[in-house]
Amino acid sequence: MSIETSKRGTTTIVRINRPDARNAVSPEMAEALFRAFVAFDRDDTQRVAILTGVDGAFCAGFDLKRAAGGMDETWFADMALDADFDGDSDHPRKGPMGPTRLSLSKPVIAAISGPAVAGGMELALWCDLRVMEQSAYMGVFCRRWGVPLIDGGTVRLPRIVGHGRAMDLILTGRQVNADECHTIGLANRVCADGAALETALALAEGLAKFPQACMLADRASAIAQWSLDVPQALANEWRSADTFRAEGSTGAARFASGKGRSGDFSEI
Repeated sequence: MSIETSKRGTTTIVRINRPDARNAVSPEMAEALFRAFVAFDRDDTQRVAILTGVDGAFCAGFDLKRAAGGMDETWFADMALDADFDGDSDHPRKGPMGPTRLSLSKPVIAAISGPAVAGGMELALWCDLRVMEQSAYMGVFCRRWGVPLIDGGTVRLPRIVGHGRAMDLILTGRQVNADECHTIGLANRVCADGAALETALALAEGLAKFPQACMLADRASAIAQWSLDVPQALANEWRSADTFRAEGSTGAARFASGKGRSGDFSEI
């Protein structure tokens, strides 16, 4: 069992490789996932990351066989969050599934085949975008075992799909297929079986073509606004005006020269 990292151009691909357990994550693998995404965020050559699994599964969650043996108090102490935890990437903290408490400066796409359930669903929710194969599914499957959502599931799911839908999924633990995930906004793209990684790579390559400072500023503002009231959020958003000085004026000049008209993204 392992976490594998590779690069394709400016895209980092992080794979969970534990097919015998449907890519369930052990504490050691969680540590490796955490370190892989910290390394990605600090690598100036990389613009987008993709998280995926091998052999037709994204991730079946935390390794319950390990949990059945009892998690010692050191593990609980290592996972505990202080009252002053602010999620800042300058103070990275591991979650039980690894990177779920990191606030990265660059986007991550989940490429999902098969199950993304329990803690695996929480990993997918942590990502900015989710690509699901037609036969893939999500679900709070840990509901049936008395294991709570402690990797951001109760925080991110309501923000993505709304409170009512989130309560349905959280309380029932039911399986949610790809089409329903797309309908409720949980999946951003649905593709043919076997095509999740290539679809995610094409999406990543599209993101990498944009002027990065502007895109990342908008992403950061959209994430930060959840904890701010409207006047504060607007003031925070205005900070992105600095990126206009860096990128916007040259971009406007390209448009004025005839590039990118009528929604054409091919020459930007």
